[in-house]
Amino acid sequence: MFETLYRGRKSVSIENSHLRVTVLCEGGHIAEIFDKQTGVNPLWTPPWPSIEPSTYDPAVHNYGDGSEAKLLAGIMGHNLCLDVFGGPSPEEAAAGITSHGEGSVALYSIEQDDGCMTMHASLPLAQLHFERVIELQGRTVRIREAVDNLSATDRPIAWTQHVSLGPPFLEKGATQFRMSATRSKVFETEFGSADYLRVGAEFDWPMAPGSGNDYVDLRMVNNLPAASAYTAHLMDPFRDDAFFLAFAPRYRLAFGYLWKRSDFPWLGIWEENCSRTYAPWNGRTLARGMEFGVSPMPESRRQMIDRHRLFDTPTYRWLGARSRIELDYAALTWSADTVPELIPGL
Repeated sequence: MFETLYRGRKSVSIENSHLRVTVLCEGGHIAEIFDKQTGVNPLWTPPWPSIEPSTYDPAVHNYGDGSEAKLLAGIMGHNLCLDVFGGPSPEEAAAGITSHGEGSVALYSIEQDDGCMTMHASLPLAQLHFERVIELQGRTVRIREAVDNLSATDRPIAWTQHVSLGPPFLEKGATQFRMSATRSKVFETEFGSADYLRVGAEFDWPMAPGSGNDYVDLRMVNNLPAASAYTAHLMDPFRDDAFFLAFAPRYRLAFGYLWKRSDFPWLGIWEENCSRTYAPWNGRTLARGMEFGVSPMPESRRQMIDRHRLFDTPTYRWLGARSRIELDYAALTWSADTVPELIPGL
C-alpha cells in the first residue's frame, strides 16, 4: 500500500486524467472524488480538524458526547454504515458499537494497482468482513462491495452508503438535486432545533410539507439561515436502476451515483444547515447527505427490525449464516450538457 496524507489523515489515492479518488485508511471514507476539470471535490469535508478514529480520546478531544463522537472525529465524504444505520442501543454502545456501525471507524488494508484499489476491513464486534473495490473508468468511479457473515446465524443488517456533499459544490439556494424517488416520509420526531419540515408527514417527492402550511421543494438546497431535516425516500419500483444527481451551477458540474434498486431501495436526505451549535458543529456546518441503502430511517437495530416495512418495502436486509452478499454501484461526474444523455428519463 502506498500511503499519503490527505488533510492530515493517512490515505490512499488513485487517479486518471479526469478524476482523483482518495480513501482514508481509518474509517474507509471516500474523502474526495476530485474533478480535475473544475478543481472541485463535491464530497463534504467537515470544518473541524479530522483525526484518526483510533486516536480519539474523550478526555482530550471534543467531538460531542456519546456513540457518535468517535465517528465525527474522523468522518469525511462518503462513509459506510454497516451493520447499523443510525445509533446503537445503550447495550450496544456499552459494548463498543459506534453510530453507523464499525464500518465507519475500522482500520482498512488498501492495495492499489493501475487505477484500482481494493479495501478490506474486519468488523469483529459485528462478526463481519467487508471488501470494497474502486476502479476508475474515465469520469466514472466503479465500486464493488461484498459483506461476509462470519457468524453461524442469519443476520438482519443495515447497509447504507452515507454520501455527504459539502461546499464549495454545495451552495445555499443554488445547488439542485434530482433522483428516482416516489413515496417519501419526514423523520418521525423533531430532527434538531431548526427542523423546518412537518414531523412524520408522508408525501410524494419532491414537495415536502413544511412545518407551517407551506410546501418545500427538496430539489433545491434551502437558503434559510439555519435548518435541519431528514426525509426518507422510496426509489421508483418501476425502474431497475436508481440514482441521485446534484448540479452546482457555479461550476457547471453535475455529480451523482447510480445503483440497482434491488440492492438499495431507499435514499435518505440529511440536511444540516448551520443548525447544530454544539461541538464539533459549532453552527458553521453546511452538508447534505444523500444516503442510499437498505433502510429508510437512521435508527437503532431494534427499531429497524420492529419497523419491518415502510410503503410495503423491507427496511433491512437478511445476510445468511456464513454467507456473502456482493453488489456494485457507480459515482459519476459530468459537464451539465451531457446529463440527460447519461440518465434516460431524467
